[in-house]
Amino acid sequence: MLHESQQSQESHDFRQRVRTRTFTGPTAGHCGGYAQANLAIVPAEFAGDFLRFCVSNPRACPLLGVSEAGQWNIPALGRDLDVRIDVPGYNVYRHGELCEQPVDLRELWRDDLVTFAIGCSFSFEQMLAQEHIPLRHVDEGVNVPMYRTSIDNQRAGRFGGKLVVSMRPMSGAHAVRAVQITSRFPAVHGAPIHIGSPAALGIRDLSRPDYGDAVSIHEHEVPVFWACGVTPQSALESAKLPFAIAHRPGHMLMTDIPNASLAAL
Repeated sequence: MLHESQQSQESHDFRQRVRTRTFTGPTAGHCGGYAQANLAIVPAEFAGDFLRFCVSNPRACPLLGVSEAGQWNIPALGRDLDVRIDVPGYNVYRHGELCEQPVDLRELWRDDLVTFAIGCSFSFEQMLAQEHIPLRHVDEGVNVPMYRTSIDNQRAGRFGGKLVVSMRPMSGAHAVRAVQITSRFPAVHGAPIHIGSPAALGIRDLSRPDYGDAVSIHEHEVPVFWACGVTPQSALESAKLPFAIAHRPGHMLMTDIPNASLAAL
């Protein structure tokens, strides 16, 4: 684990809003001081290979925490945290197919499930906003656009699939500053993997994201792409496990980890 768990009233209160279903949407722009996490939940028999997958693909899958089998509270992420009910929406996969999108996992929970909490780029958005770098999806009130690329992930056992990226349009000057800021936060994807033409990533049309929502791109702006924590869902689909769970893209787990503590020295 990265560090000792810290209790935050702000993040605690946000999780309570999720639990009571008073908050149900994408989590970008919320609880800005605290890290958000992507989730991948797999049966214990596949957990070793999935751990190797994360280690082999650190830009897309930087680990913030891993549970014991059947454990739904990961102390390193938050003392009162419950991965079964603290996420605004979940994806359930059976044999690689998305078959259900529940808002609560208690009826689906099993004693053999292992949870992987993976860093999320929503975490570094606080630092970008502090530098007055516009975040178009936040300004337009939509989910960040995410795209499946043509780039193969490093395979580990059954897990492979394609790299998924998130995109934020920026001016050239803002893009340079964003690289400087986010490169200090490898635990939440770090620096962009590409700036400029989406064709270099095998993306044909920015107006048709594979996940999330399209956003406006203004004149003289360039698309900036970061490795995305939805990449494990591509891996879950390709692995065709009998059963697996992930967060709904853009709907993250709020932790008690201060974003500032994730900065690399």
